[in-house]
Formats: sequence, C-alpha cells, structure tokens
Amino acid sequence: MIIPIRCFSCGKPIAHLWGEFKERTKKGENPKKVLDELGLKRYCCRSVFLGQVDTLELVNKFKKF
Repeated sequence: MIIPIRCFSCGKPIAHLWGEFKERTKKGENPKKVLDELGLKRYCCRSVFLGQVDTLELVNKFKKF
C-alpha cells in the first residue's frame, strides 16, 4: 500500500511527512514523539501513519505478466 496524499477523514495533506517518519522510526525513535514533532495531532492522521504497511517489496517478488 502506498501512503495516501491526504488523510481519509479530515483531508489534511500528510504524504510529504511519510519519508521523515519512516527514517526516524527506523533509527529507533518513539513513533509517538515523531508524530508529535511532525505536527500530526489528529487521531485520524496518526492512524494512517501507524496503520501503514509497506507491501511493495513483497509484491515485487512475484512475476509480472
């Protein structure tokens, strides 16, 4: 799944924050702290980030017809 451009519920643009969130959480930072610093205060926007699963690597393993 690819991160949506805008939040599904409120419509706030969030896609530009995904790269920084992913990098900082990979380094071991607390996701709550990162989301707070990125300015994502609404629970709908936070749920998009916390519920995101990168399946692109998995899908790329399969043969394309």
